[in-house]
Amino acid sequence: MKKYLTLSLAAVLLFACKGENKAEDKIAEVKVDKVTVVRFDDLFYNAKPSDLPKLKAEFPYFFPEGNVDTVWTNKLNNPLLQELHHEVDKKFPGTKNLEADFTELYQHIKYYYPEAPQPKVVTLISEMDYQNRAIYTDSLALVSLDLYLGKEHKFYVDFPQYIRQDFEPAQLMPDMVTAFAYGKIAPPKDRTLLSLMIYYGKELYLKDKLIPSVSDDDKIAFTAEQMKWTKANEVEIWRYFVENKLFFDTDPKLPARFINPAPFSKFYLGFDKESPGRIGQWIGWQIVRSYMEQNNKVTLQQLLALDAKTIFDNSKYKPAK
Repeated sequence: MKKYLTLSLAAVLLFACKGENKAEDKIAEVKVDKVTVVRFDDLFYNAKPSDLPKLKAEFPYFFPEGNVDTVWTNKLNNPLLQELHHEVDKKFPGTKNLEADFTELYQHIKYYYPEAPQPKVVTLISEMDYQNRAIYTDSLALVSLDLYLGKEHKFYVDFPQYIRQDFEPAQLMPDMVTAFAYGKIAPPKDRTLLSLMIYYGKELYLKDKLIPSVSDDDKIAFTAEQMKWTKANEVEIWRYFVENKLFFDTDPKLPARFINPAPFSKFYLGFDKESPGRIGQWIGWQIVRSYMEQNNKVTLQQLLALDAKTIFDNSKYKPAK
């Protein structure tokens, strides 16, 4: 019986892989508009005060009304901001790689969302506004390049390590998909931990579909060591959630323990500090993946609209042993 189940699972996985390859072949043929990345960061920090009227006319969304010109000239003359701009230029000397990445993303978006507009890509320096480092709208995709210089960069020294590890160039496209996902995923219908787990599991599954060439580590912003620990302890994590009846618990402390960014997840056990934060998101991701393997006729849009309990009850998820 065990051998039969193993062979059946292998057949399911082989079929899924063939389906994925077929979809990727079609996506490679999807036509999108030529992507040209506009480096507003360069245009602004290489500008003279006399260039401001032209910049304001071309990029009004970066110049809120009510600010006098000295606000902008002070930025132009700020040595620290000029140094930051220099560091950004060193890390991102051109636009070729960004344009290739966005072209691939837009092909995937158009395949799954044929009516979605293709926004103009503009880069900027946000002065470390890390909570808004990627913004995706129908007309604009904004990227704060100053927040992708690498986690060990000197400008990040005041950030906690668990925040800094998101400041890698490899996080740029996953962050853009997170921004794209806003409004695409049905919000949780209740305050259970499961609803939050499945919400973020859907977001991560969307990354599986829109940026399949990105590693799982980068999709969820885990280090290789954190991912290794998580996979090695998947059974124990699942058992803890089941035995403590956490899935349908509405304790307001649970998101901080298992969902929100944190240095580690809080099981209140001896291994806590070995674990990554957001472990509940990772388990939610595995549940969603399992659901889609079992229900491969469900479309991506249908999945994102489903409630958490339906996905959970029909996922047949079992942690890998």
